[in-house]
Amino acid sequence: MTTAQAWVGPPTPVLPRYGEASLADLVPSLLAALDVPGFANPLGVEPLQRLCLLVVDGLGWEALLAARAWAPTLAAAAARSRPLTTGFPATTVSSLCSIGTGTPPAEHGLVGYTIALPGMQRAFNCLRWSPYGIGAAKDLRDRVVPEELQPNETAFERAARDGVEVTLVGQREFAKSGFTRAALRGGTYYGVHSLGDQVTAVARALAAGRRSFVYAYDPAMDRTGHVRGVGGEAWRLQLAHIDLLVRQLVERLPRGAALVVTGDHGMVDVRPEGRFDLADQPDLAAGVRLLGGEARARHVYAEPGAAGDVLAAWQALLGQSMWVVPGEEAIERHWFGPQMSARVRPRIGDVVAAAFGPVGVVQREVDPTQAQLIGHHGSMTEAEQLVPFLQLRS
Repeated sequence: MTTAQAWVGPPTPVLPRYGEASLADLVPSLLAALDVPGFANPLGVEPLQRLCLLVVDGLGWEALLAARAWAPTLAAAAARSRPLTTGFPATTVSSLCSIGTGTPPAEHGLVGYTIALPGMQRAFNCLRWSPYGIGAAKDLRDRVVPEELQPNETAFERAARDGVEVTLVGQREFAKSGFTRAALRGGTYYGVHSLGDQVTAVARALAAGRRSFVYAYDPAMDRTGHVRGVGGEAWRLQLAHIDLLVRQLVERLPRGAALVVTGDHGMVDVRPEGRFDLADQPDLAAGVRLLGGEARARHVYAEPGAAGDVLAAWQALLGQSMWVVPGEEAIERHWFGPQMSARVRPRIGDVVAAAFGPVGVVQREVDPTQAQLIGHHGSMTEAEQLVPFLQLRS
């Protein structure tokens, strides 16, 4: 190996800025601005009486800046803003629960897209609230009670108790899902059918009370990025639709109201040559009981007594493209948050692997769809960790 080719070790991860500028700090700051007692305001949001938080699934800060010309309204707001970090892992489940509860993953416990739970032979899909993988469509809300898996009171519940009119605006099928009950409970859910319907629903909800908080969510950018990749024409056109949505929302804000726009994670493209499939890598599969998380942020749950061997194998095969550490080390480094709840600790893998190169670890025998996706997220690169924090006022 020549000097020019010598490997100098992994880069420094972009650690979540818990307590300063992470998604777990967003809603507490907004509710403090709404004068809800008991919330800190580390983001310094100025007082207001009505606000809408629009969460655009998959909208990363770096990707937004790279496509400014497609989103002039968002770009103008970004020019006077700084990004937030998502938290680890940078994924919808963990990020939305951090938004809903105002706490890091180490406290709320939804520490990955999929996690191991006691008594389950498969990983648990936190987003679909079902066993993970082929043929696992069974809804587990009766067995895995959402309010027990995530028992902490949400920030939405605390706001509603203080008299804030809390409304959630999103797709109808999410209204009573296990994930919504776990992460976003509190307030009234209003199901919508389209972007236009979303605009009118938000405007109606903001006018409903003297103090109003509206949480609005749009999933289409994430879906586009997963299937078509980040930064291509389909992704940019979807960004243009989001820009129009934001402009129409701002035009309809009542006096004294604000619109805050953020994302739950960014995204990177992983080409076929960067996908490590356990079916093709027996050394990666050896000693592994379950694989949790997702392609770029893996919880690796080892068979009894095999954790050391699993760690060594993953470091040997993936150490030049992923941060691979024992689960305890990830906890000590505060990847999931500064304080790990005792009930959450068993959900952390014996090994935790987070990608810094353009790679991901997949299992086509468990989830063939994920194994073919282009866009992925979850790790601690700038592209995945940094998300917008845009404030637009009437």
